[in-house]
Amino acid sequence: MSEFTLVIGNKNYSSWSLRGWLALEASGAAYQEQLIPLDQPETPGLLAKWSPSLRVPVLYHGPLTIWDSLAIGEYLHELFPQARLWPEDREARAWGRCLAAEMHSGFMALREACSMDMRARGRQAVFTPEVEGDIARIVELWETSRANYGHLGPFLLGAYSLADIFYAPVVSRFLTYGVSLPEASAAYSEALRGHPAYQRWYAAAEVEPWDLPDH
Repeated sequence: MSEFTLVIGNKNYSSWSLRGWLALEASGAAYQEQLIPLDQPETPGLLAKWSPSLRVPVLYHGPLTIWDSLAIGEYLHELFPQARLWPEDREARAWGRCLAAEMHSGFMALREACSMDMRARGRQAVFTPEVEGDIARIVELWETSRANYGHLGPFLLGAYSLADIFYAPVVSRFLTYGVSLPEASAAYSEALRGHPAYQRWYAAAEVEPWDLPDH
């Protein structure tokens, strides 16, 4: 039996679960997956059983419970330094942590207007000035990252890192809602969607039996 268990929600809809799952995949650790379907009659009882915050994801490591996606990523970075979830360069690491922290705590207008639905295309949303402001800020972060680190690889800090993991659901949202992106940001989105772990999650999302049209 694996010493890690990751509790997640539906792969098609649960953006925070995607972050925790991608981080665990990037660590290289073996783990068990416990999926709780969202917005079902059994959901509250399952969340009460598995999650102290009644949210997902939750990582169990032996007796330790970690119930926040950013904390999960940082814990795995400490536990598996060889996975290089953050770069060795201190300045790049600081920049990446700023990217992840801003995503973790911000962009509420975008979250509320454009929920994650990985299977959907051409979905409509009301792009208020607040939503447009969130999109502009994300594009600014991506364009700056690519300008500074593009010579090191196709991702935000060059190599794949927790920064990309935290923006993976945004990449999905932009595709679902048809958000137009400048060249560097569009190329970055393509690179992240092509990452093998992202592709595995997306393939699983496509065949899930749950359909939540109002999610």
